[in-house]
Amino acid sequence: MSVFKKLKSFYLPYKKDFMWSMLFMLVVAGITVVYPIILQMTIDEVVLGKQFSLVPWIALGFIAIMAVKGLSTYIQHYLADMFGIKSVFQLRNALYEKLQRLSFSYYDNAKTGDLMSRLTADVEGFRFFVSFGFSEVLRFVIVVGASLCVMLYYSVSLTLVTVAVLPFISVVVYKFDKEVHPAFRGIRESFGRLNTKVQENISGIHTVKALSKENVEIERFNQSNQVYRTKQLTTAAVWAKYFPLMELIGNVSVVALLGFGGFQVINGTLKPGELVAFYSLVWYIMWPIMNLGFTINMFSQAKASGERLLEVLEAEETIYDGEEVVTIDHIKGSVAFQNVTFHYQQEEAAALKHISFDVQRGSTIGLIGATGSGKTSIIQLVSRFYEPTEGKILIDGRPIKEYKLKTLRSTIGVVLQETFLFSSTIKANISYGRPDATTEEIIEAAKRAEAHEFIMELPDGYNTMLGERGMGLSGGQKQRIAIARAICMNPAILILDDSTSAVDMETEFQIQTALQEVMKGRTTFIIAHRISSLKHADEILVLEDGKIVERGTHEQLVTNHGPYQRIYQIQYQDQAAIMQKAVR
Repeated sequence: MSVFKKLKSFYLPYKKDFMWSMLFMLVVAGITVVYPIILQMTIDEVVLGKQFSLVPWIALGFIAIMAVKGLSTYIQHYLADMFGIKSVFQLRNALYEKLQRLSFSYYDNAKTGDLMSRLTADVEGFRFFVSFGFSEVLRFVIVVGASLCVMLYYSVSLTLVTVAVLPFISVVVYKFDKEVHPAFRGIRESFGRLNTKVQENISGIHTVKALSKENVEIERFNQSNQVYRTKQLTTAAVWAKYFPLMELIGNVSVVALLGFGGFQVINGTLKPGELVAFYSLVWYIMWPIMNLGFTINMFSQAKASGERLLEVLEAEETIYDGEEVVTIDHIKGSVAFQNVTFHYQQEEAAALKHISFDVQRGSTIGLIGATGSGKTSIIQLVSRFYEPTEGKILIDGRPIKEYKLKTLRSTIGVVLQETFLFSSTIKANISYGRPDATTEEIIEAAKRAEAHEFIMELPDGYNTMLGERGMGLSGGQKQRIAIARAICMNPAILILDDSTSAVDMETEFQIQTALQEVMKGRTTFIIAHRISSLKHADEILVLEDGKIVERGTHEQLVTNHGPYQRIYQIQYQDQAAIMQKAVR
């Protein structure tokens, strides 16, 4: 029950709905126990006692009771549903809010499909038990307790004979719970992996088809599906093993009741109507006990789901506002790295090693190097997506931790290499970082990103709805919208992570020309593989294996006989030779 205790803050606020539901459930349970009593009176008083004048009154009373029970059942189920739905509404919101606050390091290891499974299937599994499981447990206690009281009133000895099997059923139920919970945990986890496989395949369907790997993906999905099927069959085997055993024990109790009860009727110590009522009451005890399997089934699913939900809710937030944050409306934009070392994972090699540099406000710094050299790690630290392992990062001379995350990131415009656009209008995508931007400001940002012309050629212009991840646009068009989104924020610090890699040379030149004006007065970081994208930078850092191996302006580095000059020769001199050959 520790899972439900930890999650109680989500359902306790709605305990009034639950209590009212339980009140009407008490009425239903009470009426249910009255049925055998009416049956006993009908047999012993009306039929055997020949008081046929009571038949109309018994019939009317029975109809009235049925009406009350039907209305009470409706209200009880409605309120129980309300209790579960309201609880899960808050829980789902809390989970989504938590996912928004978790840092990049959490998502480095998380699987999208698994997280989706937690927010859908696991939340619904927990809701179902909150709506029905709690009430079923209380129904069991009330119905069994009331039935035992009536049975004891009729015959103490027959009651003892009937309930003698209860300890055996309790042992079976206990063992069933011990086996079924880990089985359901396995089902939930394998379902999450299955979801991940589907999500990855759909996201990468272009690559799958381009490489003709449909059959490979089908086989991989089949393997994941096989695991899921095996987990379900394991759970079914547990159920098949224990439920018939519980039913057998219940039937033994019924046989004992009929044998001993029939003997008492023959001896005159028990009336026939009382034996019939007793028979009905026994099933009011046995069926709830045997149905404990269903309740435990529901409980185990909810517990497994709750554990998976708690893993998200209790995940450590490594990036957060500290206690000594300062309130600043505007960041000017100077940046300093002081002996910064950074590991993505402690056991992995350092992505950055003793990095130090200063960028004055309004300056442009270029970052170049081979893949994995540490370029992207630097800009991720500037935005405080991660914390440095060692050293300090200062913005405007103040440690980066002293700024509120919202203030820091709202003044940094980022254009990532992998462009992401939302399934919304182009206008909404450009103004995403600044929702209060006017239409004129959005259009101006698009013009500076060389995106206005192709946007206006679309059927609905800026109101054109984009497909998932910007489907329907070319890679270059998506990058230009992403650049416009960053420009629209009017940031103090602008980060361009290989932001023109998907456009042609002519468009790149046009964008770079436009960005020259945009970058004035802003601190700008440019990551690029093309020297043409960063040769105008005030300083260029050349990185290798997480270290700065060269630094200076384009003019200084191109004559330095170092790594930068080698890159320059590959990109320009080889191209010149190819052009000369083509001319000949």
